[in-house]
Amino acid sequence: MTVEPNTLIYFILFVILGYLIGSIPFGLILTKSIGLGDIRKIGSGNIGATNVLRTGNKKIALLTLFLDGIKGFIAIILVKILFSYEIIPNINNHFYFECITGVSAVIGHCFPIWLKFRGGKGVATGFGVILYLNILVGVVALLIWLLSAKLFKISSLSALFSYIIIPISMYFFSSENIYLISSIIISSVCFFQHRENIKRLIKGTEPKI
Repeated sequence: MTVEPNTLIYFILFVILGYLIGSIPFGLILTKSIGLGDIRKIGSGNIGATNVLRTGNKKIALLTLFLDGIKGFIAIILVKILFSYEIIPNINNHFYFECITGVSAVIGHCFPIWLKFRGGKGVATGFGVILYLNILVGVVALLIWLLSAKLFKISSLSALFSYIIIPISMYFFSSENIYLISSIIISSVCFFQHRENIKRLIKGTEPKI
């Protein structure tokens, strides 16, 4: 990437932009808005769609899944718009900044400052980013998730399978190193957020969907 005078400033701006969009806690907002209470006091305490499903409201869980997934996608689209209309000029290889923003959105979802850095697992938001970076890799990952969920009925296991496949698929199906690096970072964050699930999977105590 060619270093421009304002590159560091733009880097910081896009990190903040992605983080703030990613940190919007849709699961918490939706459950509170319809009177289901604080999702952090239900089930695993997670703000993601899987825990929202434990409230028994499938529609809200599905809406949470969609909104969490589209956060990363929208964050990158905003960056693309800024460059397309030359609001942010004089930077080559702007897809680097799209990746930075997408990764920041996943981190924002997992560690939102508004919730004392206790957010979701990053699965849906990560899928949104990956689908933008490489739709083939994203579709493969989603199919792996669906197949695993169908076979094992364990959401966390399905997510872990998908996020093992994502960097491998990105290596074979993308020629951009920054996409591979981004997928590795996102997968690493998701695995870190699933550390307690992994312990329960090993013990055989992980709850099913």
